[in-house]
Amino acid sequence: MQDKTIEERFRRYQEEVNIYNRIGKALTSSLDIGEILQKIMETVGDYFRPGNWSLLLLDERSDELYFEVAVGVAAERLKDLRIRRGEGIAGWVAMHGEPLLVSDVNSDPRFSHKIDRICNFDTQSIIAVPMKIKDKVLGVIEIINSREFISLSTSDVDILSTVADYAAIAIENSRNYQRVQELTITDDVTGLYNARHLQHIIKGEIDRFERYRSSFSIIFFDLDYFKKVNDTYGHLVGSRTLAKVGEVIMNTIRKVDMAARYGGDEFVIILPQTDKRQAYSAARRLRNAINGEVFFTEEGYNISITASFGVATYGDDATTKDDLLRAVDEAMYQIKETSKDAIALAGAPLSSL
Repeated sequence: MQDKTIEERFRRYQEEVNIYNRIGKALTSSLDIGEILQKIMETVGDYFRPGNWSLLLLDERSDELYFEVAVGVAAERLKDLRIRRGEGIAGWVAMHGEPLLVSDVNSDPRFSHKIDRICNFDTQSIIAVPMKIKDKVLGVIEIINSREFISLSTSDVDILSTVADYAAIAIENSRNYQRVQELTITDDVTGLYNARHLQHIIKGEIDRFERYRSSFSIIFFDLDYFKKVNDTYGHLVGSRTLAKVGEVIMNTIRKVDMAARYGGDEFVIILPQTDKRQAYSAARRLRNAINGEVFFTEEGYNISITASFGVATYGDDATTKDDLLRAVDEAMYQIKETSKDAIALAGAPLSSL
């Protein structure tokens, strides 16, 4: 009998070592948060064999938990559900930062039946552990109805807590990596892509064109008389105005379009799968949106902005990246040096617009 007990302990020890090794490999295999967390949860699933299990992340803005990873019969129904911090078992764990083992949820007043009712599911037991970095809760891992006919144990909580530590490290590393990546490709004033990353975007669209013959266009515009804004209100207000223009751009272009601050008060929009006629319409929408804004009225500045626009299409106006930028720049300067506040098409005389 004693030998069987020792053998069982050794088997369980080997299982624990194996799960830690697998999670450690997953942690170092990628910086993509979705891929890492999916691997961790697959490993947990193999070990605990739960009916349902999930990883919830905390949205700090709303103070709610949402299901980042969900596996099991109710997984699809969980995608759009949110849990307030303090609500139910997961909410309690997120609020207190402590693990919780509930062998019978019907006897625990902290359990909420809301998710079960929505998902038509019958929760019986839960292990819930927090994912924490320096006492800051990032989310919660839940194991539901683990080993269907075998009671949960405190050793399960210990194992899952270690898994949660790994997951928290993975989340923090991925977020830090993402922040660094964003800093290298975005403009710090407008939040749009920077000129360096714009070159990569255009190259990618050219590669797509060469492969699929899918046309793309580019809009280049320069703000008119922007120097007067800086001279009149100062460079701080000038920078804030550029940021506002960036917001107008993002609120006007399509989701598939990409915007960059080219430098100073110059902006570039890349429009995938867009011919010149469609690009001209997009430029008109953008021009109207900018002209329709009056910035900082609450501060008494009442700043109105216009811009000079150029439009060019790859394949029609250029067959290299440099030639495309040159063509759209020349089109924009046709407007900049004459009427301003208008749109020019590359290769078209102003009289034809």
